[in-house]
Amino acid sequence: MGYPQKLLAPGETISFETRPHWRALFVPAIILIATVFAVTWLYFWIDTTQFGGTVMRWIVLGAGLLILILWALVPFLRWVTTEYVFTDRRIIVRSGIITRQGRDMPLAKVNDVSFKVPVMGRILNYGELDIQSAGENEGLTIADVPDVEDIQRSVYELIEADDARRRGVPGGPGAAGGAGAPHIEPPMPE
Repeated sequence: MGYPQKLLAPGETISFETRPHWRALFVPAIILIATVFAVTWLYFWIDTTQFGGTVMRWIVLGAGLLILILWALVPFLRWVTTEYVFTDRRIIVRSGIITRQGRDMPLAKVNDVSFKVPVMGRILNYGELDIQSAGENEGLTIADVPDVEDIQRSVYELIEADDARRRGVPGGPGAAGGAGAPHIEPPMPE
């Protein structure tokens, strides 16, 4: 994936980064397979010797292409262009195909990190991460997070390390003689 280093603050390091869970690609994959099958079958089923047969074939191809673009390609591009980056100082969410949008939350402002795992999330190992901020805004909700429980625990470790760095705790991360940013193991990829 590789979040660009030039977008990080001086001294800021990436602890781990991830994308939305792969289950977001399940429905687009089914639509892709079903559409290709249906369009191929209809294309060869339509008789070109009948009046309008060739026109009907073009209509079927056009409709199939439209379905593939809207319900298979666009969701895939959304998935590819969405990234969740956790640094030693903030949480970064970036998404967007043509226009980009992003949200950053400093770890110093985080009050609470909770998660919700739906029934399918327990089976496929994903959930929703809800991060409450001390600021005036409503917080940050990240949907379809893989290994959400591990991510929540890692975020708490990052918050504690950031707090120690800001307070200048002797021997803590970022202090003179300290070990630097903590090494946080990223969740196992699926």
